[in-house]
Amino acid sequence: MTVKVVFKQSLAGDKEAAKASHLLCVLSGAEDAAGVAAAPALQAALARRRMEAADLAKTPLLGSGASGGLVCWVLAAPSLSEFERQTLLRKALQALLDEQPKEIHIAVYGAEAARQAAAETAAYVAEINGRAFPSRKRKDKATVDLQKITLFGCAASPRLASLRAQAEGNWLARELTLLPANDLTPKLYRDRIRELAAEHDWLVEEYDLKRLRKMGAGAFAAVAQGSAEDGAAIVHLSYRHRAAKKTVALVGKGICFDTGGHNLKPARYMHGMHEDMNGSAVVLGILLAASRSKLPLNLDVWLALAQNHIGPHAYKQGDVVQSLNGTTIEIIHTDAEGRMVLADTLTLAAKAKPEFIIDFATLTGSMIGALGNRYSGVLGNQEYLLARAVAAGKAAGERVCAFPLDADYEEALDSAAADIKQCTLDGEADHILAARFLMRFIDKRDWLHVDLAASNCKGGLGAVAGDVTGFGVGLGLEMLKGL
Repeated sequence: MTVKVVFKQSLAGDKEAAKASHLLCVLSGAEDAAGVAAAPALQAALARRRMEAADLAKTPLLGSGASGGLVCWVLAAPSLSEFERQTLLRKALQALLDEQPKEIHIAVYGAEAARQAAAETAAYVAEINGRAFPSRKRKDKATVDLQKITLFGCAASPRLASLRAQAEGNWLARELTLLPANDLTPKLYRDRIRELAAEHDWLVEEYDLKRLRKMGAGAFAAVAQGSAEDGAAIVHLSYRHRAAKKTVALVGKGICFDTGGHNLKPARYMHGMHEDMNGSAVVLGILLAASRSKLPLNLDVWLALAQNHIGPHAYKQGDVVQSLNGTTIEIIHTDAEGRMVLADTLTLAAKAKPEFIIDFATLTGSMIGALGNRYSGVLGNQEYLLARAVAAGKAAGERVCAFPLDADYEEALDSAAADIKQCTLDGEADHILAARFLMRFIDKRDWLHVDLAASNCKGGLGAVAGDVTGFGVGLGLEMLKGL
């Protein structure tokens, strides 16, 4: 559902505040406290809490407006990074959104540039958290989605339009990632993708397992062959723009459930593995946001959809398989399935000779070990892509850290039985080894790999209040906008 946004360039005073049942007041500095809506109520609340106006930069303050409506005051200084601003405004808005209002009023104060930046981010945060995902709990009450945002003190802007498209893409990524595995098998996922393609005029082509085997995509087929259901596929979506001069390929890992295969995960680590398709969901979210933004680019999207099951036909340690580009791979651990399905998918993406390739995947536990769940890691074969990713992450509020990818790491993947080992059993620097492995399949195209350690962060991250963050949609869209 699309949220209606209304702009009022005048600053909100007590008259407007009296009409608002849910109002967020965003100050740019402590000096703005005297002129905000419901200023007497703010001063009284500060006195009760023994707080100064400057303390609103750390702790949003909740109170009552002139007519008893709920008001939250917060100080978002212009010096804040985008991540810090998103986090602060998410916390400020949460108390208002918890009441499931149909409309939220947002008033911003300070210099014009500071007002505009605060209003744009606040509207994005409100829209991204303003509705509930469908629930299958019978005791859950019906929820009310946010329908309208009224902004005081700012104007419509291209950035806000882009953020609204980004919010829609983030929502799609989270919605798909939250679906239980029985509701998003590869077959059901393909059905959903066809619906999205029809709705948004994307071209769609599906490489089913029979076709992939005939083509020689042995790395993908090795993972898919353990499933009883024959629904695994590589799905290719295309977005075209008349003014496009460049084509970018986006690749997403879509393992709809990961048991670990013969190297079975313990229950603790198998729980939540329906989220192992998050990379593909993020790529779909970027595609949706780019379509909504009408970016003048051509996008080729490649989704590797499969499950990693255990069964009589499942691949096993010691197998040697041949990938689509002819590289032979020695299987060392069946739970390193993501790099296997990505190998053949990257090969297909590279054949079209795009400007560059970006792949998104919840690929390695070692990246979470390195960064935790508040950053994601990026690796690539071009310094300009790494620099662009770090800058885009800062601008989007989705922080990434660049890791080394030196050639001598690959010595650990030397194999006596094949061209390359799939991984090692040591686990040391596996996020780097996984990227070195993937480099074998990009045909020397410019390439960036995003290992989504921040796909799930307990308590939320940045703008997003839920554990499943949709991390990567903002990053990817910001990188594409840079073109």
